[in-house]
Amino acid sequence: MKRSQREGHRALFDEYCNYVYAVVVNVLRNCGSREDMEECVSDVFVKIYRSYSKGELREGDLKGFVGAVAKHTAIDYMRKLTTHNKRNTSMDDEDFPEIASDTRVDTDAENKDRNRVILEMVNSLGEPDSTIIIQQYFYDRTAKEIANSIGMTPAAVQKRSTRARDKLKDMLMKMGIGKEAI
Repeated sequence: MKRSQREGHRALFDEYCNYVYAVVVNVLRNCGSREDMEECVSDVFVKIYRSYSKGELREGDLKGFVGAVAKHTAIDYMRKLTTHNKRNTSMDDEDFPEIASDTRVDTDAENKDRNRVILEMVNSLGEPDSTIIIQQYFYDRTAKEIANSIGMTPAAVQKRSTRARDKLKDMLMKMGIGKEAI
């Protein structure tokens, strides 16, 4: 950045693009389109560049700063998207889908609650473990693909994944959620 602002921006983007994208996808995966995610990633880098220009960005834990900006920006986007996408539908509306008779509302609600708890547990693992688990099991990515996106070696990703799964298993057992529920 001191030699050339343009080269500095390019180097920062090249170094942290995959990491920022992983953080943004983790937050917006249920409410945003691919375009929303790409726009959010762009906004993250604009905020980082502005912070540097204002002198707010200090040398030190740059990855932590980038991760925090990415997470907070993505959360703001999520709020904006969920508020914007909320619609009210009248049950009298002809386009309102009826519940099929073979649908078990109580079972579906139970499954959603269980899935919400599991996702909260995954998020409680912290970074990069939550990103590794989500990319591995929700997006079916290999250790090599995950390693490339978050700047780790495939062996480190596999080791962290194993440890994260063990932590999740212990947390689930403590809550009384066994293998049959998963």
